[in-house]
Amino acid sequence: MAATSVAGWVSGFARSARPVLAAALLLLLTCASPDAAMAALALNDDLAQALPDSAAPNLSLPPIGLKSQDLALIVNDADPASVEIGRYYASRRGIAAERVVHVSFPAGQVAMSAADFERVQAVLQARVPAAVQAYALAWTLPYRVECMSVTSAFAFGFDRSYCAVGCQITRPSAYFDSPSNAPFKDHGLRPAMLLAGRDVAGVKAMIDRGVRSDQRWPAGTGYLLSTSDRKRNVRAETYDAVRRKLIAAYPMTRINADALEDRPDVMFYFTGVQRVAGMNTNRYLDGAVADHLTSVGGMLTDSSQTSALEWLAAGATGSYGNTTEPCNYREKFPDIGVVMGHYLGGETLIEAYWKSVRMPGQGVFVGEPLARPFGGMRVSQTATEVAVQTRLLRPGAYVLQSAPGRIGPFRTVGQMTVPGYGVRELRLPVARDRSYRVLQVPVR
Repeated sequence: MAATSVAGWVSGFARSARPVLAAALLLLLTCASPDAAMAALALNDDLAQALPDSAAPNLSLPPIGLKSQDLALIVNDADPASVEIGRYYASRRGIAAERVVHVSFPAGQVAMSAADFERVQAVLQARVPAAVQAYALAWTLPYRVECMSVTSAFAFGFDRSYCAVGCQITRPSAYFDSPSNAPFKDHGLRPAMLLAGRDVAGVKAMIDRGVRSDQRWPAGTGYLLSTSDRKRNVRAETYDAVRRKLIAAYPMTRINADALEDRPDVMFYFTGVQRVAGMNTNRYLDGAVADHLTSVGGMLTDSSQTSALEWLAAGATGSYGNTTEPCNYREKFPDIGVVMGHYLGGETLIEAYWKSVRMPGQGVFVGEPLARPFGGMRVSQTATEVAVQTRLLRPGAYVLQSAPGRIGPFRTVGQMTVPGYGVRELRLPVARDRSYRVLQVPVR
């Protein structure tokens, strides 16, 4: 854990910033748009709730993580299970009625026709406001729109350049490993995730796990399995790099085995086999992410291999699988370092998972979209200072500003570089300024 006091910010700034760099940082801050400044205030309420004492300073951090108002919930009125799941999810996540869009198409089929999809799309285009950044789809079937996965079709629109027959690459996603906090605004796509499960009760239990996970910072382990299945073990060659990148952010272990069993603390579990044995013997923490690299894990109800739904039934909150043969291109499966990094950095499940797949046209995302285990802050206070711990500072350069009150005027008091994901601690003096804000310096 890195602790940074205001004095530390200032001294670090004086030591490391050459005059040209200091001028550039000040220029960037001076030219920041009012919208960006307002967005940076989004987390003040988190600190206010943690510290009700009106004498305490407030801190705003860069906004990270989609909220319920950023999501549209799509319900298929022709499917009673979809209607029940949609009603339950809207209630649990506080999704406003105007963000719940009712459509109708044939239920219970593996694949939706392109014609039915275009009809549904017309309804969404007419009813979904531009402020909506992502979709929750309240059903298990269909999981495909002809040759595309249903989540990719709703994200991109139906487009055969995202499909493949045999071992071919497909169109990449501009959202891959993006720093964006607003995918529709920044990239013109709305990532989608299925609220899916073996039955309605199972989906509700998965939703509950996602809701419970919010801002809990669960203390578990990330398990990276290197298996004997050479064709499906291709992600194992990335494991060492992932551990170097994220070992300071979260405990993880690499295991040479075809199965993980009887573990009490599974937060991440990635493997590569056709059929995953022993998954039900483990305890998955709320918000857990688990998937396996195989051909058709995204054939949710009719796969000859382990289905992504089986991860959810075992206790995971999110998973992924391909709906048509992807071959073993790593680009068509979650990049482990990307999904873990963004999730551990406070993003929601839907953001972190979607950003981790470079070519998601054939892959289906399942889980509770707004699960956000690593968001929020941890706050403690003494008579002289407030200590704030957070994971919401992505790798990059930041400046700290302070002001007598929330509306400013703000002045720059320090600068720091965050080298990687993990918990950072800021110490703010109680008797100095009333408001502090941390702004990330844009990469130019």
